[in-house]
Amino acid sequence: MNHLDPFRHVRGESQYLDDVPVQHGTLYAAVVESPVAHGKLLTVDATAALALPGVVHVLTAQDIPGKNQIGGIVPDEPLLAEGHVHFRGQPVALVLAESEHAAHAALAHVRVEVSPLPIITDPRVAAAQGELLVPPRTFRIGDPGEAWAGCAHVFEGVAESGGQEHLYIETQGAYAFPTEMGGVRIISSTQGPTAVQRHTAHVLGLGMHQVEVDVTRLGGGFGGKEDQATPWGALAALGAFVARRPVKLVLDRMADMRMTGKRHPYSSDFKIGLDADLKIVAYEVTFYQNGGAAADLSPAVMERTLFHSTNTYFIPNVTATAYSCRTNLPPNTAFRGFGGPQGMFVIESAIACAAERLGVPAAEIQRRNLLREGDLFPYRQPAEGCHAEQAWDTAAGLFDLPARRREVDEFNRTHRWQKQGLAVMPICFGISFTKTAMNQARALVHIYTDGSVGVSTGAVEMGQGVNTKIAQVAARTLGISVNRIKVESTNTTRVANTSPSAASATADLNGKATELACLALRERLLRLASTELSMNYEGLHIENEQVLAAGKPADTTWEKLVSAAYWQRVNLSENAHYATPDLHFDATTNQGYPFAYHVYGTALTTVQVDCRRGTYEVQAVQIAHDFGQSLNPAVDRGQIEGGAVQGIGWMTLEELVYNEEGRLLSNSLNAYKIPDLYSAPRVLDVHFLDTPGHSRAVMRSKAVGEPPLMYGIGAYFALRDAVRAFNPDSGISFSAPMTPEKVLVNLHPSFLNTPPTAWNSSAPLTSATTSAAC
Repeated sequence: MNHLDPFRHVRGESQYLDDVPVQHGTLYAAVVESPVAHGKLLTVDATAALALPGVVHVLTAQDIPGKNQIGGIVPDEPLLAEGHVHFRGQPVALVLAESEHAAHAALAHVRVEVSPLPIITDPRVAAAQGELLVPPRTFRIGDPGEAWAGCAHVFEGVAESGGQEHLYIETQGAYAFPTEMGGVRIISSTQGPTAVQRHTAHVLGLGMHQVEVDVTRLGGGFGGKEDQATPWGALAALGAFVARRPVKLVLDRMADMRMTGKRHPYSSDFKIGLDADLKIVAYEVTFYQNGGAAADLSPAVMERTLFHSTNTYFIPNVTATAYSCRTNLPPNTAFRGFGGPQGMFVIESAIACAAERLGVPAAEIQRRNLLREGDLFPYRQPAEGCHAEQAWDTAAGLFDLPARRREVDEFNRTHRWQKQGLAVMPICFGISFTKTAMNQARALVHIYTDGSVGVSTGAVEMGQGVNTKIAQVAARTLGISVNRIKVESTNTTRVANTSPSAASATADLNGKATELACLALRERLLRLASTELSMNYEGLHIENEQVLAAGKPADTTWEKLVSAAYWQRVNLSENAHYATPDLHFDATTNQGYPFAYHVYGTALTTVQVDCRRGTYEVQAVQIAHDFGQSLNPAVDRGQIEGGAVQGIGWMTLEELVYNEEGRLLSNSLNAYKIPDLYSAPRVLDVHFLDTPGHSRAVMRSKAVGEPPLMYGIGAYFALRDAVRAFNPDSGISFSAPMTPEKVLVNLHPSFLNTPPTAWNSSAPLTSATTSAAC
């Protein structure tokens, strides 16, 4: 079946936060931002603003009745600045007015006085000054220190990956209403309804039971609304609580880009050692994560980087260390892949470095080092149900990798000013929240007397099709048409204590909970049927809304059975809880079994570069992907295609730029470029790998949200391959994104008066028999 929502989307019937009918008496909120990136907050004077027509309140930290704190992992983030400001755009005050125009007009009349302090924007500078959000973490297996002596080849280098703007279609926002008995109800554009509920309760000094959060759907999230939807929900609720009137707060696009965190930029050092047979013997990597001004989710993102620091390769000796660095930028946050892509980019850079120095194809090193069944990851979980080699070999055979390599080489031999590049990108991505306690979900299922079914879970629909999959799970388990299923909005009153819709685990957790609830209801109904039909319960089944006895239609249907259950006072509601079994991880030793399973795949990426202009196109991305037993191939294919293109954007076009004062320069869609129709691959071919799935995946259908983004990394290395085909001596560094400007500079370093190494932030090249710098 197809995704359930697009029909409503294209007809304009889908309701998003800004479509909610405005309630009488609503006030509109606008946020007063810090004008500098770091300083001592001296005064906030709202006298002039309050004198303007239509302005009702200007709230500051002093107006917060509870705790002025919304930090999740680390309590280091005030809702409204108090004492100091730590990034440009940090909320300092909240204007409430009778109209949007009046609220935004008042912003210019609120006087914020700040005594400037030194500004840090570089994570390496922050680390050198001891400005860390949390202590560093190290994952270790084997002993690289001893292993280097046994390596035939050792290479070192630096890899830089940039940030990425989420650019969801629907900006951040919330609509809050005061309720009787002093509570609040919030309609929030959030991936984490419980996080909004919890932090709002703390800010207002209420119990969580007095804060209701409701989410129908999001116009995109990509991780940007996991934690960072919280301040806007809490601010709207604060306004409603103080004013005792509804308050609506929706950021405009430029404010959203200016005030919110992004994908974390990373600066990383690597050292890789190989034996004479090109087997990777040892790997050391140090990650410097730019966390921004507050922890937000940076510690968890940093941890995920360490989990995925070796991608899909078995390396017996690994030391991976990560520093989460405090800078004076907006707190960076979750983004599709959650630190995994940054770690994978570095190991792929290390392999490319070794291949280029040794004069062998990178694919040769990649293939020789793929994970096999039972191999240990650096966190000591064994690879189980490992399909790394199967994915590679399928992609290489199906899309004829040797022939593609020959075609690219022949094209490059016969074309002077056009060059093609080819890269192979294998992936391995663990599925689960790495904080074990978050791997739980609940579902509430009601069967109504007419046979229709309502399902409530903690899953948030944000375009990924999770509601479609949950409806399928309910329909398949109950044996009825999906047309009878309604998936309700996500509401903290109906389903409490939810984990955010993140970590690619939403369908698994909430789908499994739905399945358990529906199994309990089905059993209840069939036991009633066995009594009424005087038949053995084990011989009864429901299929296509017909009760079957030993495979043959019995004298009852779904509707009749439900009606009979009601009249015999059988419970037609069920609340189920699911917790992923067997997971454990010891953060003190950094060892355990943190993932329910892993997803594998391989992509071949081909690009073509115009060597006069530096422009390029991604010609083809050809993927063999491990879906398991896909519950919905149409939805899953869409996730693969969208994720791959988003990854290509991160690796090629999307350059996030702040100046030394912490001001965002790529602050609009004129300055920040994302892939459009013309940037997408001309060919995007997705092959469903023949794998059995996993019992911990919902109906053995593996998670598909985050893994495909990593296929986009292949575009960077394909471009690098094309640049080196034109100019093997370009001195190109491992610095992403590979924008057309960077391509042009590396094609023609002589255009510049400075050496290539100055432009590429790379150490001067050195040569040696067994070791070299990249």
